[in-house]
Amino acid sequence: MTTNRRLLMIPGPIEISPGVRDAFAVPPPGHLAPDVIEAFGASLAMMRRVWLAAPSSQPFAVPGSGTTAMEMAVANLIAPGDAAVVVNTGYFSDRMVEMLRRAGADVVDLTAVPGEVPNVSRAEGAFDDYARAGKTVKALFATHVDTSTGALCDPRPLASLARERGALSIFDGVCATAAERFEMEAWGADVYLTASQKAIGLPAGLALLVASERALAARDARKDPPPLAHDWHAWRPVMQAYEARKPAYFATPPTNLILALSVGLAEILAEGMEARFALHERSARALRAAWSVLGLRSVPTREQNAAHTLSALRFPAGVDPSLVGRIAEHGVYVAGGLHPAIRSEYFRVGHMGYALTRTDFLMRTVEAVASGLASFGGAVDGEGAVGAMLSSLQADTAS
Repeated sequence: MTTNRRLLMIPGPIEISPGVRDAFAVPPPGHLAPDVIEAFGASLAMMRRVWLAAPSSQPFAVPGSGTTAMEMAVANLIAPGDAAVVVNTGYFSDRMVEMLRRAGADVVDLTAVPGEVPNVSRAEGAFDDYARAGKTVKALFATHVDTSTGALCDPRPLASLARERGALSIFDGVCATAAERFEMEAWGADVYLTASQKAIGLPAGLALLVASERALAARDARKDPPPLAHDWHAWRPVMQAYEARKPAYFATPPTNLILALSVGLAEILAEGMEARFALHERSARALRAAWSVLGLRSVPTREQNAAHTLSALRFPAGVDPSLVGRIAEHGVYVAGGLHPAIRSEYFRVGHMGYALTRTDFLMRTVEAVASGLASFGGAVDGEGAVGAMLSSLQADTAS
């Protein structure tokens, strides 16, 4: 395979594997075609395994984006007047707050400096404040990795807190699922959601989520149904039918993506979830070594709060947002800043999924970033940065 084409190293969509590409690039089949029914049913079963979810949980794969999956979670679980706590780590946490407010929820928005993660004690305090007011929190929402800042939160204590206080826990895993450690059943989380174009490793177009029994029961208890297109009650019989390898219809799924989903999930499971988490951690460490040589500082100032799926990197002195275009001139596409408060101060490099199996992709990325920085006239050790990355990868492999 040639490596001279452009590389898509943004935080999604990402580079996809040859197997996924081949599964996707077929003449569009009908949604009731036998191969689509088989791929759909197999994919739903594999989602539980990738999510490390309980057998009783319900996976959903519906047309849409990560935002669609977020909206589905809110629409099915939150009614007007419900109390919700949001552990806010950036742009997409802000979006969740807006969705909740539009749904009529009473929202406590626990914000943080871009790149930081609110302490669990702040969430505990929000629950305590509601309790003193005689009100019960319906749900806690958090973004596992915020794509805008590269901030990584630890879902485990948040899920535990929600369970202890009788609340649901909902995690936006759009830039985390199948890359960052998440044990849905063991941690007692109730919803974990993502989109197809991130670490799942597909083209964009599928909203993916898994709901626990508690979350499904909460939807069952709703007095007023959510909008039809987002209603789990409309979609769940279709998911159940496909998993039983029976034809079903509510709305037409993107059939090529369903074929690709079954291949992508099978590739992830063949690798193994422990190996998958380790691969992303190992690659992130190696890239951090390269960024250090290049004089790049991460937006998350504490390593434990830095995602393994992307790097959010501040511009050095004398460098401006035109760096993103200068990197692209060397055949690698990275992303500009997204968080409104610091948009002009940083850029983002995605590193998840298939690209991590290609050391040549990672080398080209580091080289392109180094070349872009060098175009501003400063001294840049691109060769040293690549060497630091390779040394880190080799040390991890040897250990």
